[in-house]
Amino acid sequence: MENIGQATHKRTKSLRRAIMGSLVGTSLEWYDFFLYGTAAALVFGDVFFPSYDPLTGTLLSFITFAVGFAARPVGAVIAGHFGDKIGRKKVLLATIMVMGVSTIGIGLLPSYATAGVIAPILLVTIRLIQGLALGGEWAGGALMIAERAPKERRGFLTSFVQVGASIGNLLSTGILLLMSAALERDEFVSWGWRVPFLLSAVVVVVGIYIRLKVTETPAFDALKESGTVSKSPVLELLRRQPLDVLRVIGIRAGADIMFYLLITFLLTYISKTLGLPATVGLTAAMLGAGMQLLTYPAFAALSDRFGRKPVTIFGAVGAIIWMVVAFFPLVDTKSVGLIILAVLVGLVFHSAMYGVQAVWICELFDAKHRYSGASLGYQLAGIVGGSLAPTIAIGLLQIFGSTTAIIVYVCIALAIVAMTAAFTRETRGVRMHDHEEQQAAETSVRA
Repeated sequence: MENIGQATHKRTKSLRRAIMGSLVGTSLEWYDFFLYGTAAALVFGDVFFPSYDPLTGTLLSFITFAVGFAARPVGAVIAGHFGDKIGRKKVLLATIMVMGVSTIGIGLLPSYATAGVIAPILLVTIRLIQGLALGGEWAGGALMIAERAPKERRGFLTSFVQVGASIGNLLSTGILLLMSAALERDEFVSWGWRVPFLLSAVVVVVGIYIRLKVTETPAFDALKESGTVSKSPVLELLRRQPLDVLRVIGIRAGADIMFYLLITFLLTYISKTLGLPATVGLTAAMLGAGMQLLTYPAFAALSDRFGRKPVTIFGAVGAIIWMVVAFFPLVDTKSVGLIILAVLVGLVFHSAMYGVQAVWICELFDAKHRYSGASLGYQLAGIVGGSLAPTIAIGLLQIFGSTTAIIVYVCIALAIVAMTAAFTRETRGVRMHDHEEQQAAETSVRA
């Protein structure tokens, strides 16, 4: 009995460290990534593309934003290959260091006025490196929790990876809001926007320290012990589970499109089209990110009880109704309170989709190529979804002169989420490694 109690305590401690390591590391990675998107909407057009009109300059900065998404699948393949061959932990240490250095580099870049065309070239180059790092981060963080969490609480616990994304969004939006409110516009464009990028250096050190203390997952340890680690995990994935990669894209892409419409495009729409201060959109985004700290785990916990599929479909259908009936009519009132309401309700429905995705995606794939499958599916969805969403939305607004086409675009994407979820197998309660039965037996004896 004493040995069983010690084993259970050890696993609980390991799980807590994994959650903290994934939460801090993922928060940093997404802080860096969201910071770029917010800065692209607010200032990069002026700093790196000043010779164009404001809307076109913003459009060009969003194209550089999309470049990071294009690099993410490449990062997913690289990280997935090594994560399935040498372990989840080592890859996660590499991703956090690369992302941190890249973000600091953006904060040190010269402007177009100082360096000419070399400035946007350097911006695109560093954005590519950011994308490579993020391509391997999300899946590794999710697996560090999912592969050691008890199956009856796996959805709730794994959702803390998604909470990390919300923390990153909250921090990046909050600090840019603070800087833009505290400084005059010329000061913010000149140097104020750089401060949030340089501050990521502090979080990098903390994230590396925490991740060094996290042990490898039981699932990967079991593969090593049995000598069944895959030699070519990506090829094995594409041979055995190609349809599941497509299912992940279908579940993910529409939720991504909606999110970047609410968080990134809306900043441009509010400031450039409605003529409101940028702080209005930043405030709405920051409040939404704070709310999602609670709604991600809440919907994930519901998926532990009712299943991954119904929660996801609820989010997609609810989002369609909200976009059609209320979102832009509320935003177009120019009322700060109604704009915030439009964003918050939209993000509730997004939470139902995104909060469940971490656990559902991890559960879909076999352990031998799980890192590759989760990474590749998730990041390919980013290209189809979030990478082009702000650019497409601006283009539709320029072509049609109204938001109707944007609504149609988002609703089609959300309908694909609902249909894909309906035809994807339910995974609630599935075993993720061979040690789970032993752990369940030990817990039963201890109880």
